Amino acid sequence: MTRGGHNKRPEEPERRCIATGETRPKAGLIRFVVGPDDMVVPDLLGKLPGRGIYVAANRAAIATAIKKGLFSRAARKPVTVPDGLLDLLERSYVDRVTHLIAMARKAGQAVAGYEKVKDWLMKDQAKVLIQASDGSERGKSKLRPPREEGRFIECLTGDELGLAFGRENVIHGALASGGLASRVVEEAQKLTAMRVVQDNDGGKARRKGTKTR
Repeated sequence: MTRGGHNKRPEEPERRCIATGETRPKAGLIRFVVGPDDMVVPDLLGKLPGRGIYVAANRAAIATAIKKGLFSRAARKPVTVPDGLLDLLERSYVDRVTHLIAMARKAGQAVAGYEKVKDWLMKDQAKVLIQASDGSERGKSKLRPPREEGRFIECLTGDELGLAFGRENVIHGALASGGLASRVVEEAQKLTAMRVVQDNDGGKARRKGTKTR
């Protein structure tokens, strides 16, 4: 995903992150609720009943919330955080992004393969360029994403991107403009942040199979 962040949309509701204390648009947060068994449950679609607990959609913020017991503090009672929550969220966002790309493909709003993607880019039909994180850098550098911020996705492996397009392995993909493209970009931003961890010096490090720019 290109540098930048979540742009605030007009009149978009804001919520406070329990880990950072910052108030930001809901698009940049993950909503959690507490189930009847006092278990913390991620609500990726934002539709589960109950009082929402919001955490910035990045691995470091969620790790902080878990380590410092901030879910219990926000819920005002002891709650249980499921084991492996970070990895569960990462897998869930992989499923979300690949599912949305698959929907775009079925709607004729996505293509895969170097030549097709190149053709869409040349015709200004491609609004988002998608490339596999584990693809050849030399091959990927031959395609340039659209100039606008947030028009490049590189958080899926070739196998994961292949699942979205119904193939064994995909390196290059593109999305046409439309609501599905916007949703893919938004969810891919969260997946990118879930796949970035802090190294021992406090900087950003890549998880296996991912690359960031």
